[in-house]
Amino acid sequence: QRLEGASFRLAKVERKEKRRGPAPPFITSTLQMEASRRLGFSAKRTMALAQRLYEGVELGPHGRVGLITYMRTDSTRLSAEAVAAIREHIGRAFGKDYLPAKPHVFGKKKGAQDAHEAIRPTEVALLPEEVARYLDRDLARLYELVWKRAVASQMAPAQLDATTVDIAGARLDATPLTLRATGQVVVFDGFTRLYREAAEDATVANGKGRKGEAKEGDRPLPPLAEGDRLRLQRVEPQQHFTQPPPRYTEATLVKALEEKGIGRPSTYASILATIVDRDYVEKRKGRFHPTHLGRFVNKVLVTAFPDILDVGFTAAMEDHLDAVAEGREEWVAVLEAFYGPFSKRLEQAPNIIREIQDDVEVTDILCDKCGAPMAVKSSRRGEFLACTNYPACKNPKSFERDEEGRVRVKPEEVSDEPCPNCGGEMVVKRGRFGEFFACRNYPECKTTRPIRRDPADGKAVAAAPAQATGENCPKCGKPLLLKEGRYGPFLGCSGYPKCRHIEPLKTGVACPEAGCDGELVERRYRGRTFYSCSRYPDCRYSQPGRPVAEPCPDCGFPLLMEHHDKHEDTLMLACPRKGCGYMRAAEEVAA
Repeated sequence: QRLEGASFRLAKVERKEKRRGPAPPFITSTLQMEASRRLGFSAKRTMALAQRLYEGVELGPHGRVGLITYMRTDSTRLSAEAVAAIREHIGRAFGKDYLPAKPHVFGKKKGAQDAHEAIRPTEVALLPEEVARYLDRDLARLYELVWKRAVASQMAPAQLDATTVDIAGARLDATPLTLRATGQVVVFDGFTRLYREAAEDATVANGKGRKGEAKEGDRPLPPLAEGDRLRLQRVEPQQHFTQPPPRYTEATLVKALEEKGIGRPSTYASILATIVDRDYVEKRKGRFHPTHLGRFVNKVLVTAFPDILDVGFTAAMEDHLDAVAEGREEWVAVLEAFYGPFSKRLEQAPNIIREIQDDVEVTDILCDKCGAPMAVKSSRRGEFLACTNYPACKNPKSFERDEEGRVRVKPEEVSDEPCPNCGGEMVVKRGRFGEFFACRNYPECKTTRPIRRDPADGKAVAAAPAQATGENCPKCGKPLLLKEGRYGPFLGCSGYPKCRHIEPLKTGVACPEAGCDGELVERRYRGRTFYSCSRYPDCRYSQPGRPVAEPCPDCGFPLLMEHHDKHEDTLMLACPRKGCGYMRAAEEVAA
């Protein structure tokens, strides 16, 4: 109300140049944070993809190439050779204006081991758009992120003109009013032509800006001069309340671990994966929320081992271990200082755990067998609902929580096919090795079936029954069966579990190595399928694509391999021999 009816003029206009330098190349933590914000990857997913880029991928005629340097590092240092190659590329691709007079050198973080240089492309000449056709979408996106960040780190700073204006207001009652506006415009884009950091998570969470929207101080102001008269167009009152700290995302939790000195670059991803896999936390809209099990475990550990669970202890222990590694402390003294208090706490822990376990969460859900209330219990595989009449009534059920954290029974998934032994319903259960179908009439009927998920709708369906292969087990002589497991089909002995012999799937294509009488078989490693000789380790031939018994028309290599061109979405046949480069669409006939 005080603003309405007042007259306004520009009392002061201040302009100054600002320079914003590029961010350093990635270390493990910043790669995980940026991949989470920009690409939506979990830390575990980021490290798995980075591992593949580091180990090497097939780039058609280039063969198998490692695309990035080691991804577990806390150093922002780049080798002199890498800096020279990057600077040469900047001058050639962007021009001399984007090349600073001297290379950028970034400070070393306190406590950094500096054993490996920063994460960067092994060859800056391998442009993201050129290698993308050989990579799946996520690999290509992560490589592009690493490549752009490393190159941008050696580009010229961005230059901005920042303007601050003070607006004086006058009312008839002579009450002085002062308003301030800030803005900036980019004069020279510098490194931002190639790369901009993703918006800080805290900025979005605290309401200081929304994705895709410029913050108030980043908006350009119109041409203004001191003494200009201004007219009030409208008043938009805003009320701000103090907000609690936002819950952690993958990115902000990694940042907190790094700032508090918890863990190492090599352990951030496993820490985040572990708390999710053990059901200590669950993700809702990208943010971590503690589960009942997580709160219970936290309460037990904090009560039983308060010193060890203190953040300061963890960071201090990392410092002690570094000192031992550097010869500044004796490892025996460090262990003695830790183990004395710890052993006493450990003796008292069982009593503390029993006291806390008595405090169970009893729900308003009634057991459908005996009518007693159901309570939330915890096991090695997570939380479940159990009848409070246990062990007289054994009726465990899976459950889920709604947005308010209320417990509700999770609907059971029922197979379309009945139990082959008793005709009862087959329902989805979860065990230590994953999901499976089990007869509802357990324990009277103990029939189980393996499960596979339909890729179209995610529905659980019974895996195909084992099929006879006509071959016998080389260990016990019983028939070998074609089975379907967690990671796909395989050959296994029909005498399981007494005989645990398994074999990879055969392709029927002979190994191309001279003098080898083996054949190529399908294998899996870390979720990836590849094909190698059945005579391994005597013969170490391997290739990434399924073999096709057709010689290369260019070089005469005994076979070709399937290659899926991600860019063209086409199945190709390519020659595996390094340097040949022959490739054609699978449906084409060789000339």
